[in-house]
Amino acid sequence: MLKSLNIENIAIIEKASVEFTQGLNILTGETGAGKSILIDSINAVTGEKTSRELIRTGEDAAEVCAFFEDISPFVKEKLIENGLPVEEDSTLLLQRKLFKDGKNSCRVNGASVTVSMLKNIGMSLINIHGQRDSQALLDSERHIDFLDGFSGIAELLNDYLSSFEELQKIKSEIKKLSLDEAYKERQTDLLTYQINELENANITVGERAALIKKKNILNNSKKLTEALRGALTALSGDGENYGADALISSAITLISSVSSLAKGLDSLTENLNNANSYIEDCTRLLDDVLRQLEDMDGNIDEIEERLDIIYRLSKKYGETEEEMLSYLDNAKKELESISSSAERLSMLNEKHSETLNICREKAANITSKRKDAAKRLSMAVQYELSFLDMPSCKFVADITEGEMHEKGTDIVEFLISANPGEEPKPLNKVASGGELSRIMLAMKNVLNKEGGVDTLIFDEIDTGVSGSAARRIAIKLSEVSKNSQILCITHLAQIAAFSDSHKYLYKEVIDGKTYTRIKELSKMERTNELARMTYGSEAEDIHIRSAAQMISAAEKEKTTHGENNNE
Repeated sequence: MLKSLNIENIAIIEKASVEFTQGLNILTGETGAGKSILIDSINAVTGEKTSRELIRTGEDAAEVCAFFEDISPFVKEKLIENGLPVEEDSTLLLQRKLFKDGKNSCRVNGASVTVSMLKNIGMSLINIHGQRDSQALLDSERHIDFLDGFSGIAELLNDYLSSFEELQKIKSEIKKLSLDEAYKERQTDLLTYQINELENANITVGERAALIKKKNILNNSKKLTEALRGALTALSGDGENYGADALISSAITLISSVSSLAKGLDSLTENLNNANSYIEDCTRLLDDVLRQLEDMDGNIDEIEERLDIIYRLSKKYGETEEEMLSYLDNAKKELESISSSAERLSMLNEKHSETLNICREKAANITSKRKDAAKRLSMAVQYELSFLDMPSCKFVADITEGEMHEKGTDIVEFLISANPGEEPKPLNKVASGGELSRIMLAMKNVLNKEGGVDTLIFDEIDTGVSGSAARRIAIKLSEVSKNSQILCITHLAQIAAFSDSHKYLYKEVIDGKTYTRIKELSKMERTNELARMTYGSEAEDIHIRSAAQMISAAEKEKTTHGENNNE
């Protein structure tokens, strides 16, 4: 159960600590005193979505800590599954800090966790019922979730869902393969043409660059040949003129003849010999290049034609040779896929039939379990409603067959007949606000008996009810609180009178700032608060005495009802 809650800088709550007890904890106060902020704080610390607007004005961060005692074995298992510490004394501490920049810091028993992990743990600890939950009953699409929560078929649903998702994948693939025959024929013709065009072109990587280089050489072959021949003549001479090699050789001979007459001439001779070797190397290289030019075959027109083919193909299939060859490879694969689609389609249709039968079998099993649960739920809710001052109400969890969906083949809708002789009709067509509140309370009580959480929170469950119905709701809350801790925000004195612990929330304005305070009421203060709730702030002694009688009657009712339940 929730033992204590510490709040810092949440909305108008600067700092507040509140202790809760086992049984029925009632929270009252004037409108705007901060009761809903208390619920927001509990939502925050149990991992629900929050807004940075929740942080008190002028503050950079807010924090909520919730301390639990006697946590259930189920919660301990969840802690272990998530690798979180488990205290030997069965206590649990949840902490969440909210920052202005939208970041969160979450801890469970001191260990850092994500918001989703915090929510996973929080869902096992607390169930909050607000006015929006009653409105959820008006959404018939959510009725199947209520029934499944009661049915205890989570494993069956998960098993079915895996088969259903596999069926959807198969159907999607069949749809892709089941193309229009005319489209497949057109696509086959197009791909065949593209493949032939690319294969006939016989493109190779680097071909275009090589052709452009060869084209440049051929376009300038005359000029190139003349220049290289002139350079060769300058180095090796011709029939009329000496070349550089002959002149250097002559210089070497002349210097050698007088080398003994002057220092340094030997080294000069050596340098000239090296120079002559370099000239011989250059001569051989020039000769090789000229020979290659003479042997080079190729026609400029043929090269231009080949370049034009490559250019045209690059506009259609990719700028580079690599991209064009990749396009060719993909086209072949697509054509092969279309060609083999008939065989693949036949195999998929067979697999679809098998998976569909599996889904139908699993869905039928789920339907059977749901129908059994629907009978039990209808009887249980109807029993609860009878006590909640709706004795003539008939409640039916109706199941009809529909198209296969992710939860089976069932359409679940809650029907009620509020008056004898009337056929049950959809809840969202005939239920009033007060009836919705009582139906939700009845369902919460029934669902919680099937292994629910330890702490239930009701935010204004009394909406739309008064008089005898309010008293009945109070008795039911008191009854439920014998097995589950209840926190209840109410505006009705009839409900507050049944409290085991009564907290009063009020506002104070200090130095222009608003602060929410939470106070545990004594027996006398409870009496005054019930008088205020019933008769307003101008309650007189007679009203206070009436409130005291209301509390006394509630205590007697709790004792009597408890004894009857024990019997």
